[in-house]
Amino acid sequence: TNLHNLRADWRDAGLRTWPEILSENGYYTAGIGKMHFYPWDERRGFQYRVICEDKRWLEVRDDYYHYLKRHGLRKLHGNEMPGYHENKGAVIHDIPWEHSWDRFVGSESVKFIEQYGSDQPFAMMVGFPGPHCPYDPDERFFEGIEESKIPKSAPEVGAHSPKMRQGNVDGNKRPWNGVDYAEFPDSAKHTVRKHYSALVQQIDFEVGAIIDALRKKGLLENTYVVLASDHGDYLGDHNLIGKASFFESAIRVPMVAMGPGIEAGQTQEAMVELRDITATMLSWAGVDQPAWYDAQPLPGEGMPGDSGRSNIFGLLGDGWMNYDGRYKLHKYRTGENLLFDMLNDPQEQVNLYENIEFAEIVRRLDTELTNELMSSIDSSMDDRIAQNGDMSQDPSFGYESWHRPWPNSPRTSKARYEKPKLG
Repeated sequence: TNLHNLRADWRDAGLRTWPEILSENGYYTAGIGKMHFYPWDERRGFQYRVICEDKRWLEVRDDYYHYLKRHGLRKLHGNEMPGYHENKGAVIHDIPWEHSWDRFVGSESVKFIEQYGSDQPFAMMVGFPGPHCPYDPDERFFEGIEESKIPKSAPEVGAHSPKMRQGNVDGNKRPWNGVDYAEFPDSAKHTVRKHYSALVQQIDFEVGAIIDALRKKGLLENTYVVLASDHGDYLGDHNLIGKASFFESAIRVPMVAMGPGIEAGQTQEAMVELRDITATMLSWAGVDQPAWYDAQPLPGEGMPGDSGRSNIFGLLGDGWMNYDGRYKLHKYRTGENLLFDMLNDPQEQVNLYENIEFAEIVRRLDTELTNELMSSIDSSMDDRIAQNGDMSQDPSFGYESWHRPWPNSPRTSKARYEKPKLG
């Protein structure tokens, strides 16, 4: 989202991370793999850390860097591997699978479980660098992939978002990726999708190893496990690659939960957000979430029952979204505005934004989005706003050299998000 550390002074503002909250309530917390912290070696409340950062952060001297060095290896940029440019970032990684990014993270997670000897409950977050680009699986994970069943990418509709398309091409030419997607034929999209599928299978293998470790340790029946992702990948949808918009393939990600009281094999259609995982974890741990949290537990805490969110609001560095479960409104700084009927147009091909028949829907979604953004902007600056308390009533206010207290305490989420009813 390009919003890493939107509030770099979050600690001064009295905010606490979920690892800190759980640690304060009797849990031992571990973070293994990619966390995308800035600085990358911060703990953010995790009492135990093994760091294997972004596949593009080659200069980061994390635990994986030192692991590779001990084995006479180093991190590789995709462009050091054969076929990288020709196959649009889809390669076979030159580092053997047993030393690969995701294998390292999976092995370190299993090791933590196997060696954990305390009766203190633990909470562990595992961050796999894959299936992010470069699309670099080990060859063994192509097994079982039926190429004829790999879905074709959603067609590009040029009138939708030409500026977005150009920005996508320009961004991927930069050194971090170095791939030119100005020409992106269907054959290349198919290859990228095949490699991405293999990366998913590679991570699935590691998740299975973690679950097996919990089972062998006798912990599985008393452990909640959630599998999710921070974003998806276009993989050629709309002639795009990567992420950074509100098209479905970038923002709609799978979420799987298992644990005590969760019935196997069920599917929830409720709308939820990734931040709701945090509230759910605290609920499972029997810990009250802070009043300033704006997350909410998953429906029924992972089980049937409560409803999800009525709207999903999205924020990027250059765009905003409101999705009500039927209609999705995207708005971008480029001036490109999109409205899609997700029920009848799931591939987002027909832009209804300028269609007079949908003017009222646009108005409603836009009003809701504006209200949400105004509330969010205000709440994000709570500790800097004088109206957070009438400071002029402070007895010392009238004296020379009075200093305004800062930061103020964050308001409760209820106070932040109370909104007038929309007509």
